[in-house]
Amino acid sequence: MKILVCISHVPDTTSKINFTEGDTKFDTTGVQFVINPNDEFGLTRAMWFKEKQGANVTVINVGGAETEPTLRKALAIGADAAIRVNTAATDGFSVAKQLAHVAKDGGYDLVIAGRESIDYNGGMVPGMIAGLINANFVNNCINLEVDGNKATAIREIDGGKETVSTSLPLVIGGQKGLVEESDLRIPNMRGIMMARQKPLTVLDPVDANNETSSVKFEKPAPKGAVKLVSPDNLDELVSLLHNEAKVI
Repeated sequence: MKILVCISHVPDTTSKINFTEGDTKFDTTGVQFVINPNDEFGLTRAMWFKEKQGANVTVINVGGAETEPTLRKALAIGADAAIRVNTAATDGFSVAKQLAHVAKDGGYDLVIAGRESIDYNGGMVPGMIAGLINANFVNNCINLEVDGNKATAIREIDGGKETVSTSLPLVIGGQKGLVEESDLRIPNMRGIMMARQKPLTVLDPVDANNETSSVKFEKPAPKGAVKLVSPDNLDELVSLLHNEAKVI
């Protein structure tokens, strides 16, 4: 089984976020980048398929040379090879088109993507990939088993879970639950050394127009001042909740 794992290069959630050029560009100064958490769950599941079923795992990213350390980390975790499509990831459709081209050209049986990235939170790329390569698609996937050409997946739905059966080729949008956080792997020294010897192929992008563009970014409004109310003054508390917070 050939597995392609899509890896987004995203800011660490602890990084301080700022914008430049009139709030139209993301300021990368001092920002630490990591593997998108939803993609990391998918990568860890792919490692399970590699170890249990002998699958071959390739990771892929759409981005510039600055994303290669993130791909090298995925290689250190255990992926067999990496691909970087040399174009900026600025639009969901154009990214999906780049990934779909590689997935179809490489004859991959299973494409694992995160249901969304934590930078733009678009949640559109996995479904677009499936549509472009005419593959089955399961989103919000929290469990996946593959037996030959058949797959059984569990996906999260409103108020519960749904178990579906499908066949390969398959694209999934994975999330927490596909593996647990305790199953995530930290690269060890041996893995880091081996990653240096694994192939990282850089591909030219295919023609793909950006269908959307970011016009402006805006940070959330700062939290307001906190009012402390004595536990003996319930009338004031009720008044504040009713007149200011408007929750009662």
